[in-house]
Amino acid sequence: MDADLPQLRALDGLAGRSRVDAHAPAVTRRRRPHAVVIGSGFGGLAAAVRLGARGYRVSVLERLCEPGGRASVFRHDGYTFDAGPTIVTAPFLLEELWRLAGRELGDDIELLPISPFYRIRFDDGEHFDYSGDAAAMRAEVTRLAPLDLAGYERFMAVSEAIFDVAFTRLGHQPFDSVRDMLRTVPALLRLKGYRTVYGLVASLMRDERLRTVFSFHPLLVGGNPFATTAVYALITHLERRFGVHFVRGGTNRLVAGLVDLIEAQGNTVRFGAEVAAITHTGRRATGVELNGGERIGADIVVSNADAAWTYGRLVDQRVRRRWTDARLARARYSMGLFVWYFGTCRRYEQVPHHMILLGPRYRGLLDDIFVHQRLAPDFSLYLHRPTASDPSLAPPGCDAFYVLSPVPHLASGVNWQQEAERYRARIAGHLAATVLPGLETSITVSRVATPRDFESRYLSPHGAAFGLEPTLMQSAWFRPHNRSEELANLFLVGAGTHPGAGIPGVLSSARVLDAVVPHAEELT
Repeated sequence: MDADLPQLRALDGLAGRSRVDAHAPAVTRRRRPHAVVIGSGFGGLAAAVRLGARGYRVSVLERLCEPGGRASVFRHDGYTFDAGPTIVTAPFLLEELWRLAGRELGDDIELLPISPFYRIRFDDGEHFDYSGDAAAMRAEVTRLAPLDLAGYERFMAVSEAIFDVAFTRLGHQPFDSVRDMLRTVPALLRLKGYRTVYGLVASLMRDERLRTVFSFHPLLVGGNPFATTAVYALITHLERRFGVHFVRGGTNRLVAGLVDLIEAQGNTVRFGAEVAAITHTGRRATGVELNGGERIGADIVVSNADAAWTYGRLVDQRVRRRWTDARLARARYSMGLFVWYFGTCRRYEQVPHHMILLGPRYRGLLDDIFVHQRLAPDFSLYLHRPTASDPSLAPPGCDAFYVLSPVPHLASGVNWQQEAERYRARIAGHLAATVLPGLETSITVSRVATPRDFESRYLSPHGAAFGLEPTLMQSAWFRPHNRSEELANLFLVGAGTHPGAGIPGVLSSARVLDAVVPHAEELT
């Protein structure tokens, strides 16, 4: 990349604003129990809205100068890039948050349905258009592997059955005790939830291309399809039932909308406020201490920071009995991500909104990433072209993209300072040779993010993009609980707790708080 190519910069329009309502009556603020929320990712913002609706005075503390965490935004010269999540499913979870705040989602946010959900391009150039249209999907399956049509239909029925148990019944329930876990075992055994996602798909379909198409979803939440429990096959039905959407203006519009809801409730989001420790008396959380030494008292503390960071860095090791430093060191973490954000001075109309470009290997590549932890000579890519749905995200006649490649997390020892530009160039060359001809001469803006950036910007241990890997033994009760096992009045939301990563997962983690956080009147 030319040295003088302009780099993207984060623009939030909010830097330096604490969003404290100085005009709210002091007596009102004192009378309401105080909840401190650490972090302003989707989980933290959703938790703040829910707590505000239940009568809490809420202070959201964000160490960065903008809200959103991994869902922040970058802007440069008329281009807008969502830094993180771009796939919106289960919109009813968002609709519920808006109604809790006395508003309607549609008044503030326009969700654009995407079809196909993804175009999956195989290494030989063949592709599969993955959509929510049942007839179109049967036709695509028949076109590639007609003998697998019956197995595909059985898989969709299993996906729906898993969804009904794992999402509808259990996705918003806390797993505080082993008894909570044991109650779910019979249903999950009937659905063979002990299998891996790939194992489930492979038992029903023989064509390796279809096995890849219907097993890749765990990668969207940080899991290895060859190790992630088949419970995550529910994502297939979730998408078919509720669709895949994009937010007009970018996913960060949802972040801005949630911040507005919090402010309208009389609560605050404060930036540049980095929490150094969760304070406690005995085994009860009492508030937080910021890096500069300021202490903020609270009746409850909700951490949207990475769960491993919360326990490893914010909670006194002397009170930790389960999530000790040794246990955190033994835990398995999700893969890292290499993300290249770039804008072009031309449009690529043949490229859909979401595209997955598969490499020559599937299991072998994932073994390199998750098991051997080495940077492979090949890759698979997720290409996001938001201007396919919303041209306003780039100047007229231009396109905005990001391309994402799963890579090993930092325990691999990859030196990203040396490798980042080489890796970007390899990806650019592959895109130019396949779906973006003439790319190298069309790039106008560029920025890359590596696992090292996830570690420094988002405080993700090992630069793991999704926290703890969602294996069977790191799910549900085995995952850090929504109600902390270490300190009373400490609660966790976000990708690292139950039910897991992805926008529906982190929004559901905030919904679990309704079952475990006391009502405000109980604390007054």
